[in-house]
Amino acid sequence: QVQLVESGGGLVQAGGSLRLSCAASGRTFSSAGMGWFRQAPGKEREFVAGVIWNGRGTNYADSVKGRFTISRDNAKNTVYLQMDSLKPEDTAIYYCAANPNPWIIPTEANKVNSWGQGTQVTVSS
Repeated sequence: QVQLVESGGGLVQAGGSLRLSCAASGRTFSSAGMGWFRQAPGKEREFVAGVIWNGRGTNYADSVKGRFTISRDNAKNTVYLQMDSLKPEDTAIYYCAANPNPWIIPTEANKVNSWGQGTQVTVSS
């Protein structure tokens, strides 16, 4: 398993941008499929974006397509989520997630075997 630590959350106005980072420890990061999920108050945790081991395959939730970009730097053991044109409905705790299969993007919670502790993103209107 990899250990994951998110950073980069905060308060931003609607239309603004944030970049989240997820630092991983362990030698297995470069062979893991990685993803971002989010959970708003009173709602279930939902998939946001994911990337396969080499960064060449990605997947996004329809609600963030065209606004969010996921990337990874295996040399730095880090995965990023660039969030642009933020909306109040993007407000949530954002979690980094890992799947040990390098070709699987964890799009559902039952495909995740490692979670970060989460970072709060708040978008004001």
